[in-house]
Amino acid sequence: MKSKLFAMLISTAAIVASCGGNAEKQAEIITKSTITVENGRLTPEVMHSMGKVSDPQVSPDGSKILYGVAYTSISQNKNNRELFVMNADGSDQKQLTTSSGSENNARWINEGKEIAYLSGGQIWVMKADGTGSRKVSDYEAGINEFEFSQDCTKILFISEVKSDKKAVDIWPDLDKANGRMISGLMYRHWDHFVETIPHPFIADFDGKNLSNITDILEGEPFESPTMPLSGIEQLSWSPDGSMLLYASRKLTGRDYAFSTNTDIYLYNLSDKSHENLTEGMPGYDTDPLFSPDGKSIAWISMERAGFEADKKRIFIMDLESRVKTELTEDFPYNAETITWLADGSGLYFTSCVKAMTGIYQVNLADKSIRLVVQDQFDFDGVQLAEDRLITTYKSMSMPNEIVSVNPQDGTYKQLSFENKHLLDQITMGKVEERWIKTVDNKDMHMWVVYPPNFDSTKTYPALLFCLGGPQGTLSQNWSYRWNFQLMAANDYIVILPNRRGTTAFGQEWTDQISGDYPGLNMQDYFSSVNEMKKEKYVGKVGAVGASYGGYSVFYLAGIHKGMFSAFIAHAGIFNQEHMYMTTEEMWFPHWDNGGAPWDDNPVANRHYSSSPHKLVKNWNTPILITHGEMDYRVPVDQGMAAFNAAQALGVPSELLLFPGENHWILKPQNSIQWNRVFYSWLDKWLKN
Repeated sequence: MKSKLFAMLISTAAIVASCGGNAEKQAEIITKSTITVENGRLTPEVMHSMGKVSDPQVSPDGSKILYGVAYTSISQNKNNRELFVMNADGSDQKQLTTSSGSENNARWINEGKEIAYLSGGQIWVMKADGTGSRKVSDYEAGINEFEFSQDCTKILFISEVKSDKKAVDIWPDLDKANGRMISGLMYRHWDHFVETIPHPFIADFDGKNLSNITDILEGEPFESPTMPLSGIEQLSWSPDGSMLLYASRKLTGRDYAFSTNTDIYLYNLSDKSHENLTEGMPGYDTDPLFSPDGKSIAWISMERAGFEADKKRIFIMDLESRVKTELTEDFPYNAETITWLADGSGLYFTSCVKAMTGIYQVNLADKSIRLVVQDQFDFDGVQLAEDRLITTYKSMSMPNEIVSVNPQDGTYKQLSFENKHLLDQITMGKVEERWIKTVDNKDMHMWVVYPPNFDSTKTYPALLFCLGGPQGTLSQNWSYRWNFQLMAANDYIVILPNRRGTTAFGQEWTDQISGDYPGLNMQDYFSSVNEMKKEKYVGKVGAVGASYGGYSVFYLAGIHKGMFSAFIAHAGIFNQEHMYMTTEEMWFPHWDNGGAPWDDNPVANRHYSSSPHKLVKNWNTPILITHGEMDYRVPVDQGMAAFNAAQALGVPSELLLFPGENHWILKPQNSIQWNRVFYSWLDKWLKN
């Protein structure tokens, strides 16, 4: 479930855009913040002033790194992303673009002599030094993302195509009619009604313009990449530019809504043929990559149909024989973000193991797997730079920065220091790793984040953070939505248990939560709080969470028997029966709930009979409920129903709704408002 938040004034400068007309010529430019941190404490204002480093790209000769940094203006209520370049050792950092329009998807082309990027929904090309920018596309529907073929003679790009007819398409005289005609499921997704879907296009490129533009799925009602969170990583060029790989779930309506069956297809440019390479593999098959010699492919695969949190496995296929081989069958954790070794003898991949995401290498010859690097950071997918790996890493105490890793001995060196000027002013809280026993005597991992300058002789309120998902992991991640150091900076001890259902402790631990929402994972929450309550410095305790974490808060409110003094639920599931019939990706509740509310089986019966709304008569603890009105994953009426019930019962409660937000609160000023309400509510009930 990817986004951004912020606060306070960020310094800006009114200057003329230097990138040849790809943005407004005269505008207020959003640039790097120079604010001063007061009292050494992280605040929403400081947090949202931080530059967001992303998408490092190594030049073909391995000597340079191209990357982007996004800045935020609270006054303008928007972000702006600029492009930078530096030497592969981190030296000689230079800003390449300065404009009021964001530059994204930057890629080296023409052997590193030029850089292509997106701005304003079109492709631009500039010299490697940032000069001579020119627009090379003028595609009416706009371009979402792109990738050049290796010889730069062709471009693969993603654009939206119409997927449904409007009234005016049928009756031209009704040009102002806006009624939506719906005849099947998946008519809305996350935060929008589905009127367009992404398709992959290919075009010839002569260095100046795009021509011979072809929709490779023309006339087909299928999306590629799959929505809502996939992108260009779901498509791959062959080294010689003669073929493409793409991931697609070629289903519509009810079939699409109840299935995760995404397949990898091979598209041949010469005869325009499509071949399903993963026929008979019913789960997610994604992230396809050609090997360096083009003779094999690799991809990420889930085995079980209808389950979005199955183990992620690495598969390879020999394209001549079509023989498939699993490389990670003996590796008990998820494999993600794959990259071929330069000689094609294996792959690098990332995996979150025991709540820290490290880099691993798997060899094709014997399927042996070795850890390259793991530390108290989350490392991302890698790019090759001669004898080094270039990636980004982050932690609960530091946002994303670029890092170089020695693949032989695992030593690493941070290359970018975008936020050093702010981090040097901030006192972060201690992050502690603990292992505790559960009610059934299993070992459970948890993090604890302490307030800055923690004094064990004092008493502090504590916050139990209930993870969403329900699958996922509380790892070393820096979040602009639920920032644990920000909670600590407000003098809260933060309790972060990796309860049943999390994904970094083996598939059995992950699987246990499906069909058991009200069971052991709730006891895991109690175990984590009881463990911390043994410490004399822990005072009143609150519980907070979003999505499934919001469900957890609603459920705990009905069973906690005085353990908690305040609750906050964002985008939480309140009525499981109604949720099943109003969400959009139906495979998710169908799998985890054991079926539909009308299905007569023990799992479904237990699940729906223990829905949080059926325990609301037990609510007696102050609760704040927040929700985005454009949330179609957990529709807003879930939060409204919970608030109405609390009000009817006389429980102290407030409701904060955001009309223009989805499952996440993303707009800068809305984020600030959310944070201010969040801490005001907690302080009222936990610090008095």
